[in-house]
Amino acid sequence: MSFRKVNRSTHKWASIIVAIPVLIIIVTGILLLIKKEFSYLQPASQSGVSNVPSIPFDVILQQAKSVEEAQVESWDSIDRLDVRPSKGIIKIRTNSQWEIQLDSETAEILHVAYRRSDTIEQIHDGTYWQKNANLWLSLPVAITLLLISLTGLFLFFYPYYKRFQKRD
Repeated sequence: MSFRKVNRSTHKWASIIVAIPVLIIIVTGILLLIKKEFSYLQPASQSGVSNVPSIPFDVILQQAKSVEEAQVESWDSIDRLDVRPSKGIIKIRTNSQWEIQLDSETAEILHVAYRRSDTIEQIHDGTYWQKNANLWLSLPVAITLLLISLTGLFLFFYPYYKRFQKRD
């Protein structure tokens, strides 16, 4: 078998193998690029009255517990707090994918919404299915994409190279 046949075969089969994971990565990547444009994907940030956070943590937890759909029972139910002093808000992101936005001074609940962008990000990097999928799935797909790119460049430029050689 010639190098050209092996190269063409490698290019074809590698492309078929990575087609579905690459399409998933592309589609979810597009959604992540536009997530702030659509509140359906990621809730829009509200504005509070002050840019100096002054509410205590126990008040933050109490307010989070008051939102039934967020299913907050304790600090274990909360994934993270996102403090935005410039906007005067504290975003509470729960393990159940809900986002509660509080005024950082008055503790008033400004907005409650389901946050889909985190799920899209997990699908994008493969961790939606398994915690280490970014290593055993995304890394091989990336290496295969590199291989496809290199074999594709060879397939594209090889005929030009041969024509150039025939001129001499």
